[in-house]
Amino acid sequence: MSLDLPLIWAGIIAVAVLMYVLLDGMDLGLGILFPFAGSPAERDIMMDTIAPVWDGNETWLVLGGGGLFAAFPIAYAVLGPALYVPILLMLLALILRGVAFEFRARGRRRGKAFWTGAFCVGSVVATLAQGFVLGGFIQGVRIEGDAFAGGAYDWLTPYTVLVAVGLVFGYALLGACWLIWRTEDELHGRARRWAWTSAAGAALLLAAVSLATLFVHPEVAVRWGWEGGRFDFGRLAPLLAIPAVGAAGLALLVGGLKRHSHALPYVGAMIVFLSGYIGLAVSFFPNIVPYDLTFRQAASADNALGLMLVGVAILLPVILGYTFWVYWLFRGKVTAGAGYH
Repeated sequence: MSLDLPLIWAGIIAVAVLMYVLLDGMDLGLGILFPFAGSPAERDIMMDTIAPVWDGNETWLVLGGGGLFAAFPIAYAVLGPALYVPILLMLLALILRGVAFEFRARGRRRGKAFWTGAFCVGSVVATLAQGFVLGGFIQGVRIEGDAFAGGAYDWLTPYTVLVAVGLVFGYALLGACWLIWRTEDELHGRARRWAWTSAAGAALLLAAVSLATLFVHPEVAVRWGWEGGRFDFGRLAPLLAIPAVGAAGLALLVGGLKRHSHALPYVGAMIVFLSGYIGLAVSFFPNIVPYDLTFRQAASADNALGLMLVGVAILLPVILGYTFWVYWLFRGKVTAGAGYH
């Protein structure tokens, strides 16, 4: 029996994007929360919690983007021009954020203040840009003859603004829950307050985006059983497990915050993101460019996919192993003066 190489590669890219969102989303969330820290010393601790892992977290973005280019070149050629502006903004913001991360640790008073602001701005802009990419992807891309046929700013709509703001709250939630797990004393308590606020905002905006998607995008609405102004529960019932998982994650998050748990809020937040990601996959599969291009239509030839799969079969376990090892090695609470640098 031969391997279904296009499906395998679609799965690899989906996993890479999910890992990036969960891991680097937490990093970006810390930058979003930077202005609310109580002192420069607290910001130092926040940076120290992610210093050993943040470079590795961005590896998943490279794997996802590079995999899309190599395995599904038609999709890459369509999505690139459609989302060129927010993708460029995201990359520039990530570069600024990376430079600020390193320079801030070595800056003097004024320089440190400047790079602190740069890290925050880079994190917020990168998150908003990713939200616009996601929103533009969900609302669909106009295609004619396997080429993008829309305008340069089709991605900028009220719907994508709603998605982008929701992602800011979502990443802030991941960042706050990470700090609950990894810090103590005043910063730990402050992170709990941030988690309550960001959880409320993320939950409300997730609900708003979900409803807006049903009314704005009929293709997704039909997939979820909404047609003719009512739900078809026969079509909806098999999918109810997905929002149920999200509700369970939210309950775990809230319960962990109430019981002053250190790890449960972070686990709950990740489950909420996982539920939303699976919901998106169900909404679009097998399309890789909504709503006219499937992953099979966009795939490279099988011989190319097979050759690249050999490399990924070696590389992916190394990336996973390194990621788990680093997170395990630098586990535990981070206190002042215990930084990675």
